[in-house]
Amino acid sequence: MRARSTMMRGALLVGAGVALGLQIAKVRAAAAAVDPQYRTPWLLVPDVAVGSGLVALSRRATSPPAPIAAGVVVDDRVVPGRDGRDVRVLVYEPVDAGDEPTPALLYVHGGGYVLGDPVTYHDRCSSIAAALGIRVVSVDYRLAPEAPFPSALDDCVDALRWMHEAADAEGIDATRIAVGGDSAGGGLAACTVQVAVDEGLPVAFQLLVYPMLDDRTVTRLDHAGTGRFVWSAGSNRHGWTSYLGLAPGDPGVPPYAAAARREDLAGLPPAWIGVGELDLFHEEDLAYADRLRDVGVEVEVVEVPGAFHGFDRVVPNAPGSRTFERELHEALRAGLRLD
Repeated sequence: MRARSTMMRGALLVGAGVALGLQIAKVRAAAAAVDPQYRTPWLLVPDVAVGSGLVALSRRATSPPAPIAAGVVVDDRVVPGRDGRDVRVLVYEPVDAGDEPTPALLYVHGGGYVLGDPVTYHDRCSSIAAALGIRVVSVDYRLAPEAPFPSALDDCVDALRWMHEAADAEGIDATRIAVGGDSAGGGLAACTVQVAVDEGLPVAFQLLVYPMLDDRTVTRLDHAGTGRFVWSAGSNRHGWTSYLGLAPGDPGVPPYAAAARREDLAGLPPAWIGVGELDLFHEEDLAYADRLRDVGVEVEVVEVPGAFHGFDRVVPNAPGSRTFERELHEALRAGLRLD
């Protein structure tokens, strides 16, 4: 009996070892598709999907603020939202902005709708303010699942409405306001723009950085080698389920919950979409760009070869990441007519 038990434990250990070996082999094969400049040792760690436990653990950890670009001041404040609720925003302003109204960008941070903090985006928001001489407003929207749709979107729309209503006092040129964000923030930015167009809030440009646009991506069985790193299919399912409060792909997903669900994209402002070819969102982002073009909306797409989701945040000093950031700045410069 004891010998049989020992044999069973041995078989289980061998099976577990084989399974782990196969998983590591798959990860290594996927990592081989990554451009060498974006490779880091942690890419070889088997994927762990974002779930409620990991979200809770991540939220308990204090995110260190990113560095702030020289020549930029940051004002942490609250602005009025709907139903008497205040919305926290960070306002980035060049110290030499002067008294003339300047264009502005509403920026929405990423995090799969369940994670993220605007202070971790000090670097991007302040560098945009410094490089372009504009004001940047970063919104600290509510996170799911505690605050599901439409909470985050309401916060973003309310921040945009405040930018328009307080434009004179804040030194903002209300005719040149852009809305942008990355990942889930890019999805929220796209939906914010849709609401703004429908409600008559002018938006000059939308900056969508590997945006999370379509909950129906969760229902796809073949991701063609994408989504291996940073944000996987399993993480995507958790993020969308937490935000929507129902199954991704459900026909009952309400308007403005997922930007790609909107049937008519005509009348939206010009857009820039940047995404890596190994990003889980690659296909949905290109499809959204094609639909914008089909209805006459001007759109520029930047596809980054060998790049996974959030590559520019993971390996910010890689030459391709620096180029991507410059292209992002130049897109904003053109979209806000700064030249």
